Amino acid sequence: MKTSHYTVILACLLLPCLLRGQAIDEQHVTYAPALASLDELKAFLAIPNDANYPEDIAKNYTRCDELLTGSGFKVQRLETASVPLLLATYPKVDAEKPTVLFYFHIDGQPVDPSFWFQEDPYAAVLKEQQEAEGWVTIDWERLATGKLDPEWRIFGRSSSDDKSPFIMFLVAWETLAQEGKTLPYNLKVILDFEEEKGSPNLAAGVLANQEALAADMLLIYDGPKHPSNRPTIAYGARGITSMTIKVFGPTFPLHSGHYGNYAPNPALRLCQLLASMKDEEGRVTIPGYYDGVVLDEKTKAILAAVPDNEQELMVKLGIGETDQVGATYQESIQYPSLNIRGMLSAWVGQEARTIVPATAVAELDLRLVVESDGERLRNLVRQHIEDQGYYITEAAPTSRERVLYPKICQVNDERGVTKAFRTDFDSPLGTWVFTTFQDLFGEDPIRLRTMGGTLPTSPFITTLNVPAVVIPLVNSDNNQHSPNENLRLGNYFDGVKTMYGLLSRSF
Repeated sequence: MKTSHYTVILACLLLPCLLRGQAIDEQHVTYAPALASLDELKAFLAIPNDANYPEDIAKNYTRCDELLTGSGFKVQRLETASVPLLLATYPKVDAEKPTVLFYFHIDGQPVDPSFWFQEDPYAAVLKEQQEAEGWVTIDWERLATGKLDPEWRIFGRSSSDDKSPFIMFLVAWETLAQEGKTLPYNLKVILDFEEEKGSPNLAAGVLANQEALAADMLLIYDGPKHPSNRPTIAYGARGITSMTIKVFGPTFPLHSGHYGNYAPNPALRLCQLLASMKDEEGRVTIPGYYDGVVLDEKTKAILAAVPDNEQELMVKLGIGETDQVGATYQESIQYPSLNIRGMLSAWVGQEARTIVPATAVAELDLRLVVESDGERLRNLVRQHIEDQGYYITEAAPTSRERVLYPKICQVNDERGVTKAFRTDFDSPLGTWVFTTFQDLFGEDPIRLRTMGGTLPTSPFITTLNVPAVVIPLVNSDNNQHSPNENLRLGNYFDGVKTMYGLLSRSF
């Protein structure tokens, strides 16, 4: 049943304040080291890390090498076709104990300084929220007073995605070392410097270095926690593949007065084609698209245990109804999706012209789940296009093809497939992380069966044949990938505490 527009309005009127994170735990052993490490975090954030600039990535690589080597790790450079991976291995603790591989990415999204409310997106600033003025910059010296507000934010590119988790790890690691504690398992750390570009060379790098990377399980440190800011574990992530669809009309744009009503409009035809792929409630109509996905009562109970507030979410997103692929948000992301991520035809705005366009293009992304195969879904979309009467070409149509076929469409689906993954809650890895979080925070963590997003880490899981979970540490409202990215101070301290727990607890 759809949520009505009136229900959303009522929810907005009655909307309570969102749950704020807990205060910083000043009694925990990691409090003082975490506070002292903020200068290191600032210095690390100050190194620009857009992977489109290899010279900047080289500086990040060098700094990571220094930090890991200084922490007692043996560092190995794993060459790829572009930027190398950095593998750090700690001297083996016990050959009989499992080996855990920690994954972090160090690169960040590009920046446009004109959209940031600070002089330099890489020069991190500390801010507090003031009722009348919003986020206001405050002096870093206020950290020295000992009166910390967990709601203070560190604003800067990669403050949340994904440099801070790496520094959290190093702080926790040094704390254990200073206490003289022994690591309860064997540890490897892999750093990826092209994640925001889709890690185009990661699969080949993993394949070429299987022995060096060999592990029994994988912990991926990335992404935001649940909006409640409670401790969160994601046991899976969706995969992704993409397609480009280009519909052809006349050989060149035509005067709409002379040829409107005569020459078919490719923009209209593309809209009709895309509309035929889904019904009015947002469900994919292509036969077989959802095959294999079955949400039994046990799975539905797992999904229902996530404390989402659907009405608050709709208010936040500004939508009056939801697609009906699943009954809830969590159910919806258990199915493969078919998303129009962009469309282009002719000109708009002040550049609009009275023409019949020559072409119309749509970019699609297909999010995958464990039960779906990316190649199969792309083939289903291709078959659907043909069923709508289109002749599919691999390049621009020839003059002969234009005359022979009334409907012509070019499809490009040569880009790769990133697979989905999912680990059982009751697996040794899943149980270990869950019980560790219970002991650390005194409550059950939120367990997500799968994340909606995609991580380019599937080569580790498929090539090394290891189970994996994602450990999100940062606040959900961090403006990830956007201007004014930020990290909640309380999340940084909790993140160090989380790392400390995972590094000190045996299986």
